[in-house]
Amino acid sequence: MKPETIQAKLEHLLPKVQKPGRYIGGELNQVTKDWDGTPYRFAMAFPDIYDLGMSNLGLAILYDIINKQEDALAERVFAPWADMEQLMREEDIPLYSLESKRPLSAFDVVGFSLPYETLYTNTLNMLDMGNVPLFSAQRTNNDPLIIAGGHATLNPEPMVDFIDAFVIGEGEDVILEILQAVRHWKDNKTSRESLLRSLAAIWGVYVPAFYSVRQDFDGTILDVTATTPEAQLPVIKRIVPKLPPPLTNFIVPYVDVTHNRIPIEIMRGCTRGCRFCQAGMITRPVRERPVSEISDAIKLAMEQTGIEEIGLLSLSSSDYDEVLTLVKEVTTRFKDRHINISLPSLRIESFSVELMDLLKENSRRGGFTLAPEAATERMRNIINKYVSTEQVLETAGEIYKRGWQTIKLYFMIGHPSETLEDVEAIGELCKAVLREGRKALGNRARVNVGVSTFVPKPHTPFQWVPCDSIKQIEAKQQILRKALRGPGLKFNWTDPKATMLEAWLSRGDRRMGHVIYKAWEKGAHFDAWQEHFDYGIWMEAFDDAGLEPTFYTHRERPIDEILPWDHINAGLTKKFLTEDYLWSLEGRTRVDCRERCFACGILPKFAQIRRDNPGDVWECPEVRSPKRSRREVIPLVQV
Repeated sequence: MKPETIQAKLEHLLPKVQKPGRYIGGELNQVTKDWDGTPYRFAMAFPDIYDLGMSNLGLAILYDIINKQEDALAERVFAPWADMEQLMREEDIPLYSLESKRPLSAFDVVGFSLPYETLYTNTLNMLDMGNVPLFSAQRTNNDPLIIAGGHATLNPEPMVDFIDAFVIGEGEDVILEILQAVRHWKDNKTSRESLLRSLAAIWGVYVPAFYSVRQDFDGTILDVTATTPEAQLPVIKRIVPKLPPPLTNFIVPYVDVTHNRIPIEIMRGCTRGCRFCQAGMITRPVRERPVSEISDAIKLAMEQTGIEEIGLLSLSSSDYDEVLTLVKEVTTRFKDRHINISLPSLRIESFSVELMDLLKENSRRGGFTLAPEAATERMRNIINKYVSTEQVLETAGEIYKRGWQTIKLYFMIGHPSETLEDVEAIGELCKAVLREGRKALGNRARVNVGVSTFVPKPHTPFQWVPCDSIKQIEAKQQILRKALRGPGLKFNWTDPKATMLEAWLSRGDRRMGHVIYKAWEKGAHFDAWQEHFDYGIWMEAFDDAGLEPTFYTHRERPIDEILPWDHINAGLTKKFLTEDYLWSLEGRTRVDCRERCFACGILPKFAQIRRDNPGDVWECPEVRSPKRSRREVIPLVQV
């Protein structure tokens, strides 16, 4: 369908849907290039609604990188909400890009950003709406190359039937190498298999068609082998050695989106080693941006967007070495702009009274978020997030004294070795925090409690443990519902059935692809939205596939079992993960690895890959002498 036809039909349809601004494009800082004069065309796809996709920093960064290439363009595609999808299907309008109104099938490459697993059925739905064959094996040279990246792709196996190539790890550098492979493919009119071979040879790119997986009669994996010389085994995640300057020319949405702010990533990676946290494990090593670079980026971004709310982002913002210097610099430099600064990831044990005082002058007083994750010191030792209960209460008291009326506390139930007493302690700790608030603010003090359910994720020390059953989760949630009643307390929890879905998809093997397809065929999509998630559909899909869902959720896996994601190397050795898991059984903790290196494996893997760049020196922020400041980095040997 021609862009003009799509545009004409949209003018008729948009008055009938919620938030028509989601579907029109044309925003400030949008990049629109001459389609016919630009030979290489990428669709950057986020498989959820515009409101969420426009808040995804990774998608914005890749959009900017591609559009800076003279011979390439990138355009955005998001999943239409249910009302728009129905009208588009009725009117036979294909899923299109916002910039040029071209259908998905017109692009050379469609790149999906997959930060979480519950986007899988939406990915299939978008391919279907865009007239792209769902299965990789069915695509020809006339179809787009379908790639995917993001945290969910660190176990790509459930989606290998549908994705041609996965980017494992960080995308800033590898996206240009993929572009070069696409150039060669189009210019020389080579076969699709030739393109896939070229991609398989790129560091950090996984082409599942070139790997064979043998499974035993019980469903466990016997081995994984590469079937072509270009295929790497294992596939080692891609790392950006030095973070490039932050993105500043953000597209300014017409409609309210999830995060109306300028997101500046101040640091990537985490050194804390929380055993449940996949992001903290797979984003190693830590790399920090200089204060001056961040401050300059904020100035430029405000000039280019007009937005005056700033999010200083990382997995643990208060662990940024120069966090006090940064907040002081931003406060002083922009004091006349009355900007609002948020540090959304603060650790109880690493932010100070001084930092609180700085933030209170530059932050809205709506709420302050802390994530103890567990309510007893025993459990915090098991998950390696040790902080004393006394410190939690002291920190809460200081926050309330500085005028914040609401503290949001995040916990997780279902951790390994958890008892009902540990669950009851969540209620007790929340009430103790509220008492601290009432000392400072009286009845204005509030505690909002969010309790999610633990899912043992790939590439973490807990990857071998089983999930709680639905019955166990419901029993624990009932305890909390009783404990967290009363004035000043608000309790939010996660649907246990949604937890099961997350566990199936994140811990699945290649057979899960059939389940995902059957669930989508039966109507599953927008599974991350409570009003659309249908547990019954997924159970029917498992029946159709002849698979037992508890195989993926409630089975404790032996240490020596080959896991579905073992051929994907996130930089952590299995020896390190195993040791850390065994330490958890003893309640042993590890200190921040900025203070002591525990040889997790990230450094040797990175050094090995970089041997073709003589003269480079890789400086690891994790390896620091106990006698030195955290800010002094020990250079490693040349590689």
